[in-house]
Amino acid sequence: MSENNNQEKKYKRIIAVLLFVIALLIVWLIVEKSKIHTIFLEKNATIAHNTELQSELDSLLNEHTKIKAEYGELSGQLAEKDSIILANAGEIQQLIAVQGDYRRTKKKLELLRNIAQGYISQLDSLYKVNQALTDENLKIKKDFSKERQLNTELSKDKIALNEKVSLASMLKAYNIKSSTVKLRSSGTKEVETDKAKRIGRVNICFTISENKIATSGMKTIYVRIARPDNVIVCEGKDDMYTFEFQGQKLQYSMKKEINYDNKAQEICLSWNKKDDKTPAMVGKYNVTLFVDGYEIGQSQFELK
Repeated sequence: MSENNNQEKKYKRIIAVLLFVIALLIVWLIVEKSKIHTIFLEKNATIAHNTELQSELDSLLNEHTKIKAEYGELSGQLAEKDSIILANAGEIQQLIAVQGDYRRTKKKLELLRNIAQGYISQLDSLYKVNQALTDENLKIKKDFSKERQLNTELSKDKIALNEKVSLASMLKAYNIKSSTVKLRSSGTKEVETDKAKRIGRVNICFTISENKIATSGMKTIYVRIARPDNVIVCEGKDDMYTFEFQGQKLQYSMKKEINYDNKAQEICLSWNKKDDKTPAMVGKYNVTLFVDGYEIGQSQFELK
């Protein structure tokens, strides 16, 4: 009996130990399960945080790229600021990749957002300044164009006025009479004729007009007599028998110096035929008068 009691007590102790171990195992399992659940929750939270941070970073970088494209060349003036933004974005990307501290990463992301906002503000300021300069430049160009157009119009008006003054001050010849005569009594007596074989002299008489605004003083009157074949009747072919007219040298038949005093004057010039044996050319002759660089009158006569 005593041995049986001892054996029973031994079994009871073993059972008690086993129950205690089982209890310990149950407690350990509960604790470990709780830890695993906590780790699972933390892992999911970390993934959610990283997804959130990555989404915010991507959104910020996309907006930054869009802003740079919108402002075009102006963004090039803030290249240093742009490099700072990209460098901070790279650091945040590394923290997200290694699942760094959420709060630290969030703080860095907020700082990057502020830097990006400052970048946009600076770009906007540059745009406004550039737009103001562009508007001012356009205004200056417009004003310059108006001024140039005004100067052009004034120049045209001045030229037109000068032309009017020049035309108003130009002398004119009127009552132009061309008479062809035959010479008798050794050239002292003239008899009018229109026969080419008899002519010995051509007389050109005219009146120089009165002009109060013309320049007074010595003036040279040039007369050109053109034959029917348009050859100019003249003393010689060299430059001493030419005068300047509108940038060209023209031959003259006769010339006369007068002292013009702004009053009308009667002028007569004569051309003597050089060769008495050869008859003059038959046809119409044109007479043109010049003074002060202007053509002042024309006349004709005809030989038969």
